[in-house]
Amino acid sequence: MAHLAVFGANVIYGLNYVIAKGIMPLWLEPRAIIVLRVTGAVAVFWLAEFFVHKEKVTRTDLKKMAMCAFFGVALNQIMFFEGLNLTTPINASIIMVGTPIFVLIMAHFILKEVIGLKKLSGIFLGFLGASILILHDGHFSWHINTFTGNLFIFINAGSYGMFLVLVKPLMKKYRPLTVMKWVFTFGLVFVLPVSIKQIAQANFSVIPLNIWGSIVYVILFTTIIAYFLNNYSLKKLSPSVNSTYIYTQPFLATVVALSFGKDKLTYSGIIAAVLIFISVYLVTRPQTKIIECSKI
Repeated sequence: MAHLAVFGANVIYGLNYVIAKGIMPLWLEPRAIIVLRVTGAVAVFWLAEFFVHKEKVTRTDLKKMAMCAFFGVALNQIMFFEGLNLTTPINASIIMVGTPIFVLIMAHFILKEVIGLKKLSGIFLGFLGASILILHDGHFSWHINTFTGNLFIFINAGSYGMFLVLVKPLMKKYRPLTVMKWVFTFGLVFVLPVSIKQIAQANFSVIPLNIWGSIVYVILFTTIIAYFLNNYSLKKLSPSVNSTYIYTQPFLATVVALSFGKDKLTYSGIIAAVLIFISVYLVTRPQTKIIECSKI
């Protein structure tokens, strides 16, 4: 179930690049979308807790959840939406597939995860396969017009990697609902001061129905459902295994494009798909130790 949950979350994230890009900046500014995302998540998670037994959270863990909120909600989402607004979906996608590398390093030093040869090989193969698929119909650019956006997405990838590592111990101790409720509550406190102006200036009356559909997708699926599935998976999976599933996002996007006749199957696409599947297999297998944490 844990693998299925994180796979489902990455299906949602994979579609989000194009869907979210269609909202900005014509209809809503990036931080206005973030306020809607986080407010919607807070409302749903607090409401959901009325139907289950409430868990008590220690003051120390609340501080940890606030830290998770900073990296996983505030910094992560602000950098992603501001970055996507200033760069292309292709640039954002290929930078984001570097997330497992950040997670591998952070999990080693913070959680004392052992770096294994299989895990290193799997992450490298996954990065290679995902890059092939992403660059199939476009190219990566560090052009001056996209440099700032690329930098923001890079920060987003690092902050999300930190979030996965920091939230893992909390997911072992509490239910996903409890963790997400507090993480998004603290996240709302962080994002409101820097986003209130954009949400106040937004003209919701001119937004067409199809864009409202995209907004609902971002709030309901990309935020509430995907975050919940991702964090549920962390009860069983390590952060590095969880993050490796990001390599499936360009593969899933390709499958969708093929299904609707918007792309053609190529040899490079087949090779990329094989590399991604091998990557996920290697990272989820028992690891061969090459670095012992006790020696750090």
